[in-house]
Amino acid sequence: MASIQYYDVILKPVLTEKSMSGMAEKKYTFLVHTEANKSQVKEAVEKMFPGTKVKRVNTVNSDGKNKRRGMVVGKTAKTKKAIVWLTEDSKDIEIFAGL
Repeated sequence: MASIQYYDVILKPVLTEKSMSGMAEKKYTFLVHTEANKSQVKEAVEKMFPGTKVKRVNTVNSDGKNKRRGMVVGKTAKTKKAIVWLTEDSKDIEIFAGL
C-alpha cells in the first residue's frame, strides 16, 4: 500500500463507557488505520487537533470475527485501536467536549 497520510490515519473516535471515563485523565481512544504505527498516530493527533501534545500511544490489534450465514463462512474486517495520552499542559480534544 502507498504511504499513509496523517489525515488517513484516524478513522473515528471510540465512544464507549470505558473510553469516556478515561477522558478525565486526558486519555482518548480512536479507531485507526490497520497499517498505521504509533509515530504516525502521534503525528496525526498533533496535526489534526491544534494545541495538543501527545505523551504516549498504545495500540491494540483485533482480528476479524468468524461469521456464518448458512453454509457460507467468512470473517469480519480486522481493526486497530489507539489509546492516546496527552500531556498535562495540552489542550483537550474538542470533538469529545460536548459528550
